[in-house]
Amino acid sequence: MKKVLLLALAAAAALTSCGKSENIENSKSVPEATSEALVEPIIMGAQAGAVDFSSLSTEKHGYGQGVLLDESNRPTGALDFNSAYGKYNAKAITEDKGKIYLTFDQGYENGYTSKILDTLKEKNVKATFFVLQDYAERNPELIRRMIDEGHTVGNHSVSHYSMPSLSAEECREEIEGLHKYIKDEFGYEMTEFRPPMGEFSELSLAVTQDCGYETVLWSYAYADWDVDNQPSEEEAFGKLTEAVHDGAIYLLHSVSSTNTEVLPDFIDAVREKGYEFG
Repeated sequence: MKKVLLLALAAAAALTSCGKSENIENSKSVPEATSEALVEPIIMGAQAGAVDFSSLSTEKHGYGQGVLLDESNRPTGALDFNSAYGKYNAKAITEDKGKIYLTFDQGYENGYTSKILDTLKEKNVKATFFVLQDYAERNPELIRRMIDEGHTVGNHSVSHYSMPSLSAEECREEIEGLHKYIKDEFGYEMTEFRPPMGEFSELSLAVTQDCGYETVLWSYAYADWDVDNQPSEEEAFGKLTEAVHDGAIYLLHSVSSTNTEVLPDFIDAVREKGYEFG
């Protein structure tokens, strides 16, 4: 009996040891609200080993805000995600009226980030840049500039793996590995995580929260990442401005030449609509 108990305890401890496609506006919405049998919300910053992840689902979900909108132009897919997964300190939209949030995914450097940073500085706008470890290692001067100019540097994982394909321990390593690198190299503590490809499971969200992080998805994205098939500036500007809504979290890719060119006009247009950037 004592041997069985020791084996059970060892298995529980192992569970608690704590990366290019992207979704666009016509992606499927998140699944319906999850079962009432879910565990109670996990306390952020819990010590490794204090949370039992064994009851959480490992089913993979691919996030997309969908095309359905409410009466306030907010994607219902983002609202559904908040409702279903907010207990894991995860969000796809905020409740901030009159506020827009700009976020950039930094998979690799295509020569445009400096100009984007120039625009943000000129327009007095702060943004969040979700970086991979390879990106940070190759572009330390850009990471330093993001930090020095008051932007948020977010965690996009070490290796860009699909988080729900990993064990709890592997999820933790993907998050904490990059966290340690950025802290050691730049003296900066990251607090926001965007799962690669927008893929998640209940388990991966719970591990992310247990690492002391907030999961941040998005309420608007469009097909901007294909450098060989960029939309026209007029098309991109129209999509971006028509999608404005309270609490919006925009996902943009800094590899996009179109994003770089339309960003100043987009910022001006958002402000003309009476919004400000958070």
